Amino acid sequence: MSQSSKSSPVYREKLAPPLWLLAFIYFLLASLSLSIWAALGNMPGALAIILSTLFLVLIRMRTTLHIEVSNGELRINRAHIEQAFLGEITQLDKERMRTTSGRDADPASFLAIRFWVSQGIKIQIQDPRDPTPYWLISTRKGKDLAVALGRALGN
Repeated sequence: MSQSSKSSPVYREKLAPPLWLLAFIYFLLASLSLSIWAALGNMPGALAIILSTLFLVLIRMRTTLHIEVSNGELRINRAHIEQAFLGEITQLDKERMRTTSGRDADPASFLAIRFWVSQGIKIQIQDPRDPTPYWLISTRKGKDLAVALGRALGN
């Protein structure tokens, strides 16, 4: 890829699971490893704790949400959409995020939400070929993301 076709991101955010969540998961995995050690001995117990640690690293990598705006498109992990197809952006506080992702959710919408982030944005999609009505995205910096996308925040 040439130097001119690859530009630096206008906006980038990474939402990794919090330390308390990873510690809790590791506690559960370590409890399982302890049970394996008690029942089967040192080698299976050591193997179980090593596999538990690797599994925790995999969990962290797979649940981290990567949000990026660059080259005229919005990327969320592997999903991407051109900015031209984005409509109104609404910033959601904790209560509105809860109802929009729960009771008022549209099953056809694209959800990039993480339960450990209580706020987000809702982006209407303006593509007649796309049946997805909106993208609901967890973010700690909704205003910054909206500015990066070049749209004014709705109420």
